[in-house]
Amino acid sequence: MPPSLAARITRQSGTNFYYAFRILPAHKRRAIYALYSFCRVVDDCVDEPGGEGEAGLRRWLDEAHRCYTGRPTTELGQELTEALVQFPIPRACFEEIVEGCRMDLTPRRYPAFADLRAYCEKVASAVGLASIEIFEYRDPQTRNYAVELGVALQLTNILRDIGADAARGRFYLPLEDLARFGVGEGEVVDAAARRPEAAALLAFEAERAREHYARAEALLPAEDRRAMASPELMSAVYRTLLEELIRRRFPPGGRLRLSTPRKLWVAARTLARVYTRR
Repeated sequence: MPPSLAARITRQSGTNFYYAFRILPAHKRRAIYALYSFCRVVDDCVDEPGGEGEAGLRRWLDEAHRCYTGRPTTELGQELTEALVQFPIPRACFEEIVEGCRMDLTPRRYPAFADLRAYCEKVASAVGLASIEIFEYRDPQTRNYAVELGVALQLTNILRDIGADAARGRFYLPLEDLARFGVGEGEVVDAAARRPEAAALLAFEAERAREHYARAEALLPAEDRRAMASPELMSAVYRTLLEELIRRRFPPGGRLRLSTPRKLWVAARTLARVYTRR
């Protein structure tokens, strides 16, 4: 049987999440592929040159709502409907994801970290809250784990994509942090123009991301640790990516990627820890 549309979208995206999804049973894997693919097509509405912008966001949110009534109109919607039949993903998760992408339609700045965190919770934590329904958690505390891990992952993305985001007119680091370190956007984006103060700012932001990974780890209940093996793999890969960004001093050029062998090594080490820890 050929792979589904959602499986093809997930694999072709080159996402670091792909290997984390592969460890899931087939029915959960199909569901998470559908969820991820919805997030991907919505994100493409605002990120890709030919994206549909607001019209695309409305169209896909309408399709998500139709999935809850069992009346999708697209192939991806049909796959998402199958996931919703099996797993109780809150409708609000899709609304938050779309609203977060909508925030990227127009260039904006974030005055304080509280403002940036609100954005991160929409574009990343909402995905986590949807995903843990597929992973089938038991302890309600796991929802807090999903929120904190989503913030950590998004902060890592922001530090990785400084150059790419700047090319789109986007800059996510809180303005209060720039003022605190006495630097401007330009010298953060341009590695050649970075003064020690700009390097200190980026180190500060990286430490903030580390803190959120640590909070997520502390919040994960022991009884849900094995159920959360996939997000724990995601966390491990992205934490490794963050450390590599720090080691390379936050290159603003093309997206930094970990090699496939390194991802597999991180995955094997993480799974050993998840399944042997008590």
